[in-house]
Amino acid sequence: MKFNGFLRAALAGLSIAFAAIPAAHAQTLKVMEGAVSSSLNVAMNRAVVVEADSPFAEVSIANPNIADISTLSDRTLYVLGKAPGRTTLTLLGPDGRLIANVEVRVTPDIAEFKERLKQILPNERIEVRTANDGIVLSGVVSSITKLDRALDLANRYAPDRVSNLLMVGGTQQVMLKVRFAEMQRAVSKSLASSLGLSGTTVFGGNAAFADGNNVLAQFDGNPATLPNFSGEASGRYTFGFNAGGLQLAIALEALESKGVVRTLAEPNLVALSGQEARFLAGGEYPVPVLDPNGGAFVEYKPFGVELKFTPRVVDGDVINLELTAAVSGIDSTVSFQSGGFSVNAFKRRETSTTIEMRDGESFAIAGLLQDDFRDLAGQVPWLGDIPVLGALFRSAEYERNQSELVIIVTPYLVTPTRGEALALPTDRIRPPTEAELFLFGKTANPNRPKTGAAGEVARQDFNGPYGYVME
Repeated sequence: MKFNGFLRAALAGLSIAFAAIPAAHAQTLKVMEGAVSSSLNVAMNRAVVVEADSPFAEVSIANPNIADISTLSDRTLYVLGKAPGRTTLTLLGPDGRLIANVEVRVTPDIAEFKERLKQILPNERIEVRTANDGIVLSGVVSSITKLDRALDLANRYAPDRVSNLLMVGGTQQVMLKVRFAEMQRAVSKSLASSLGLSGTTVFGGNAAFADGNNVLAQFDGNPATLPNFSGEASGRYTFGFNAGGLQLAIALEALESKGVVRTLAEPNLVALSGQEARFLAGGEYPVPVLDPNGGAFVEYKPFGVELKFTPRVVDGDVINLELTAAVSGIDSTVSFQSGGFSVNAFKRRETSTTIEMRDGESFAIAGLLQDDFRDLAGQVPWLGDIPVLGALFRSAEYERNQSELVIIVTPYLVTPTRGEALALPTDRIRPPTEAELFLFGKTANPNRPKTGAAGEVARQDFNGPYGYVME
């Protein structure tokens, strides 16, 4: 009894398992007599079995280039998809009456494409449909890279017949923060001397000797005739004396100068992924240009802080940047004159590159270090070689110029926010009233917002640039 009960349970389990297999796996279409049959969808190079409720005597297909048919019995036939398109399958009974007209739709086989797409991009919400003989992709992908992979795979199955309706989700706006920092240092030292003698000779008449400059002219009371060495009055010492008919004058110049220049610019610019953005803070300099007819017209050359970049969000928070950054200014020390026009030269530091980094990471894309060194020594022949006293017949100059430039870029993925949360530098300053200006001498008063999102920003009291939202 126990064995019979076990055998019955096993047979019952097998019957339930076979019953659970869906009928769709049989790939059949049942045509009921007197009922409207549904359309028949056949994948290209795949077959579907059509079963009729009553026997048929004649079967025809409207376009055999789209689908091919073959009968298996008087109630069953075989439909094979050959090319994408639509056609009509007609079934006639033994007495010539119409049993059914079935619309046959042959579409590209996308079952394998869906499987491959799921394997390669498992976490992307991509919907695949067919349209005529092509493939339609729709849904949302997380990055441009995933979109390109999906399109490339679709083109393998339907070359040049892929309709892209995919949208890229996530943040696709990039803010680029660029920092230009330049330091210039200059040191110069000079030491020069001049000696002058004047007196009456034993033969009568006057004789004079001067080294380099007419230092004797400094005693004539005219400041315009003082010796001129470097053009600087600082560090110049002169003295002289008379001994009978002999007049002696000595001029010494010892000068040391130091200078430091610091230049800093921080332009920020926002652009959509794949779109170019430009920024210019400076001006335009007029440059006269001659045309082929001999006339003249003016072209304007921009100068200042220039920035041009094209961001591309590659995958997630990986950003590809193609950028050009430049700092330029007018150089008044170099000029060109022609035809009554005088045009100054330009100093320009520019870099153009393509880099890839993640959100919030920084790159020093350019650096320049210049170190110019110059020594100059001059002396009166033979006299300058005399120990100790030879210093009166020598002059020396030393000059060193150093310049260092660094350009650092930092991209951020950004999203828009409500305007109330953004604060401007002018929001914190309020113009004074007449009483505050004339009675108390106040030129401006603090005006920090106290409520709302702007008030929250003001209470944080940022010391740097702010007003944007970073993820």
